[in-house]
Amino acid sequence: MEAPAVTFQKFLQAGEIRLQQCDACRRQIFYPRTICPHCGQGSLTWERVSGRGVVYSTTVVRQRPERGGDYNVAIIELVEGARMMSRVQGIAATEVSIGMTVVALIGSSEAGPLILFKPAGTT
Repeated sequence: MEAPAVTFQKFLQAGEIRLQQCDACRRQIFYPRTICPHCGQGSLTWERVSGRGVVYSTTVVRQRPERGGDYNVAIIELVEGARMMSRVQGIAATEVSIGMTVVALIGSSEAGPLILFKPAGTT
């Protein structure tokens, strides 16, 4: 059986954002796991998510400009219920605020694809 993190990465590489949902308690799960952290059941199904959410928490990581400058780290609560740590792009790190509505996009890094967010209503 393939590790859940590998399956998650394969979905991202295919351009899909899917998270696990517990078949027993119906809660969304992030980070990918083999057992539901909410109820302990092991029957999990991969479901597409809307990618819409709100900033639950945020902070600014300060860096020198030659190292890329400041960036934000945010916890995003998806409308489906899961929370994930990510970044909000397209605005200054200090402009990201709790309660801001955001939309997911699939970005890339040296380690592979990852989920990033942008403010809702931006192109």
